[in-house]
Amino acid sequence: MRIAIGGVALESVSFLSLLTTLEELQAVEATGPALLERFRGTNTLCGGFIGVCEAAGAEILPIVFADGGAAGPASDEAFLHYADRLCAALQQAGPLDGVLLALHGAMTTPTRLDPDREIVERVRAVVGRKVPVVVALDYHANIDEHLIKLADAVFGYHYSPHTDIGETGARAARCLLRMLRDGLRPAMAFDKPGVMVPSIFSATGLAPLSEIVADSVAMAEDAPGYLDVSVFAGFSYADVPNCGFSVLAVSDDAARAQQAVEALTRRIRQERRALMHEDMVMGLEEGVTRALALAESATRPIVLLEHADRCNDSTYLLRALLERGAKGAAVPYIWDPRAAAAAARAGVGATVTLDVGGHSSSRAGGAVRVTGRVLFAGEKEYRTTGPYMHGRLVQLGLAAVLEVDGLMLSLVSRPALTVDEDLFIQFGLRTLDYRIIVLRSKTHFRAVYEKLAEAIIIVDTPDWGPADLTTLPYRQVDTEAVFPFVP
Repeated sequence: MRIAIGGVALESVSFLSLLTTLEELQAVEATGPALLERFRGTNTLCGGFIGVCEAAGAEILPIVFADGGAAGPASDEAFLHYADRLCAALQQAGPLDGVLLALHGAMTTPTRLDPDREIVERVRAVVGRKVPVVVALDYHANIDEHLIKLADAVFGYHYSPHTDIGETGARAARCLLRMLRDGLRPAMAFDKPGVMVPSIFSATGLAPLSEIVADSVAMAEDAPGYLDVSVFAGFSYADVPNCGFSVLAVSDDAARAQQAVEALTRRIRQERRALMHEDMVMGLEEGVTRALALAESATRPIVLLEHADRCNDSTYLLRALLERGAKGAAVPYIWDPRAAAAAARAGVGATVTLDVGGHSSSRAGGAVRVTGRVLFAGEKEYRTTGPYMHGRLVQLGLAAVLEVDGLMLSLVSRPALTVDEDLFIQFGLRTLDYRIIVLRSKTHFRAVYEKLAEAIIIVDTPDWGPADLTTLPYRQVDTEAVFPFVP
């Protein structure tokens, strides 16, 4: 068996004017044999593909994979570059038995509302209908029947925090192998319940979503024959017509797939109001006041979650903590290449005055002027030690750690997720030494910090990822047909 693997992933916030460039994606891409070396054994889609294919003795043709994380839309140049590279490699590959694509499902560009579908469409045009194309997507993918019709099978993560990314890649690869070895011809059923939720409420540990997802997994485990069910929460900050929840089933029995989809779609629609947990969210001043009060007697850190931040550069909590004189607080991984470079030029031990953060949009809070002592400055990369994408290579670029009036502030040149203890241990720091920790994750932090933190306080700020979706200026979402815009 000869199987090609590749893809490009980006979770695009449509409302950001700051584009994700080709240069930014190329800086983190892996191509050819290096793709296998980077992702083998990691909790990633490519890691799952590689593990199953190698165990089966398949020959893998690694093309290219680049992951831009969550950011602004991809430039059209960046999208076309990767779509063209994938298709050119497939055209030149010679005979292939199958294709495994690792995509996100919520990418946009200035001129495209569904570039992920376009990639599948272009790949299909190259390999034809006889070569199976199996697609693995993020749990936050926005999809519709057009993508489903182009692929032979589609799979999504079950959980958020995404602790099962590698297993999702493995599910997709196992399906492809069954098609090639056993003659499986999967049927897919698909539906959308017309429900959108903000990312913080897409955590699959929150009821009733936890029960819906658990039932979707049980359906597949208990079914006779072959059945795989994916519940996608969608990504509500991509302004696209197919935004919101989706339910997809892959089966050897079309009727069984349809029954599973109809049951779960009905459940999501029925539970739509219960999926919204507005009581979990506080205003900025209320949240900071509560965190400071709890930290007085806490024996473990208090997490302050600046969840509306979309580019890791919001400054609302940093400014509020400095104004309140918070000691023992940590604000890690603010994305600011210019400030990181200035700190690096000054060097370890120097005292610097910098304007930090708030540059991604007018909603990011504006720059905060800080004066602090440089504790670390230099290029930084490492392999993730936490459960989210365990083993994945993280490339921060030039990074700096500062002590600012009793507060720890770290700066990075490439946006990176604040989801695990690598924020501290990779710089020789101890997580438990901090009384308050500012995180910018939506759900992934829960895999580590629900156990580690004494309390989690979710704070709503005016950035582009608010808890109240009705405050966003949607143009493509049908706000006359989708909850929470209609009851």
